[in-house]
Amino acid sequence: MQATAYTYDSETRSGQVLLDDGTPVAFDAAAFDAGGLRLLRPGQRVRVEGDGEGGARRITLVTLQTF
Repeated sequence: MQATAYTYDSETRSGQVLLDDGTPVAFDAAAFDAGGLRLLRPGQRVRVEGDGEGGARRITLVTLQTF
């Protein structure tokens, strides 16, 4: 699914994305590292993969959105 980078902390390699419906979802260093990224800027469009729903939703991959 697609999302927009909302926050990113380069020291912990974690942050939050906003899903297209405006829902914020956190990601951890493992999800960031799985995408092979080196940096993420707020406002960038990203592709995310995850599991769970609602409050149990967990992001497992963050990578740049390519068209």
